[in-house]
Amino acid sequence: MASHHSRTFEDLVAEGAAVPTDGWDFSWFEGRATEARPSWGFARSLGRRLAGAVASLDIQTGGGEVMDFALGTAKAPVLAAATEGWPPNVAKATALLRPRGIVVVAVAEDAPLPFADDTFDLVSSRHPVKPQWAEIARVLQPGGTYFAQHVGPRSVFELVEYFLGPLPEAQSSDRHPDNERVAAEAAGLEIVDLRAERLRIEFHDLAAVVHFLRKVVWMVPGFTVAEYEPRLRALHERIESEGPFVAHSSRHLFEARKPVG
Repeated sequence: MASHHSRTFEDLVAEGAAVPTDGWDFSWFEGRATEARPSWGFARSLGRRLAGAVASLDIQTGGGEVMDFALGTAKAPVLAAATEGWPPNVAKATALLRPRGIVVVAVAEDAPLPFADDTFDLVSSRHPVKPQWAEIARVLQPGGTYFAQHVGPRSVFELVEYFLGPLPEAQSSDRHPDNERVAAEAAGLEIVDLRAERLRIEFHDLAAVVHFLRKVVWMVPGFTVAEYEPRLRALHERIESEGPFVAHSSRHLFEARKPVG
């Protein structure tokens, strides 16, 4: 059987279009795409914080994979909850996390959190669409911690702009860590740690590009193979002749604390 590097445009598009997009398991990309990881190791760092937490909340948990990995063989906190808004992910996260004692609650990403004030000593999130700082501050106990990894400004924009053309610098300025610091502080949180890195991504074949854009739907809104077929064909030829398409992700580690009193 031919390797994916020598398969036709049609074969690769069909394969990328057929892979399920639920959850945040990116293992399918192995051998097809690579992304450097942030130096802080978010999931392992989260695991250490979960070990000392009594009541935890993971916001926009996806399919629950990050929480599951972070816990490892350890038990979840006595009170543990997670929220997710996309129905396929709610089902996947429930199947994965409920046996670990974590309640998964279906909540739209822009809806208020359905929890009482001062409930959690740890609130976490990996790649929230848009942090709701006032809600995070409200459900945190005094002295509690918000620990998260956010997507920063102009993340993977080399790929986005390949399809959409040049975009203004302000396109994702609300994701800039300095702006998020201001928003978090306005909600009454104290910043404990804030670190940012840009990391190399390589797409080794067109199937990886197609699957990525179907999975991370906000990158090229409304992406379909039919609409972008000419650009996809040109990109396939470029990868075949020049090698991997290179882009850069933008990530920042965010740790904040709700003051006591």
